[in-house]
Amino acid sequence: QVHLVESGGGLVQAGDFLRLSCAVSGLTSSDYTMAWFRQAPRKEREFVAAIRWTGGGIAYLDSVKGRFTITRDNAKSTVALQMMSLKPEDTAVYYCAARPLGLRYDVNSYAYWGQGTQVTVSS
Repeated sequence: QVHLVESGGGLVQAGDFLRLSCAVSGLTSSDYTMAWFRQAPRKEREFVAAIRWTGGGIAYLDSVKGRFTITRDNAKSTVALQMMSLKPEDTAVYYCAARPLGLRYDVNSYAYWGQGTQVTVSS
């Protein structure tokens, strides 16, 4: 059974830094993609960033490029999202997700999800 557990959310001020982490277990494939999505109140869940475990392909939402960095730790089976220069519009519940094989941007392509962690950025 696949488990994803996020940590690291919180309340910060605009311009601050925050680091989210996701621990994954139970994936049987060695080639999979880990992603971060977010969902703000009254909005649809949206893709934020993803990294493919084998080969390291990476993608970002345009509005977070240059501010967010997704990294992986193979030994610990974790993926992190480092968020700099946070803005109030980054406020959302952030979800970790996983899928076998290649990188995708749509919610429906990911079969495994964490419980989410709240990120609140005050102005």
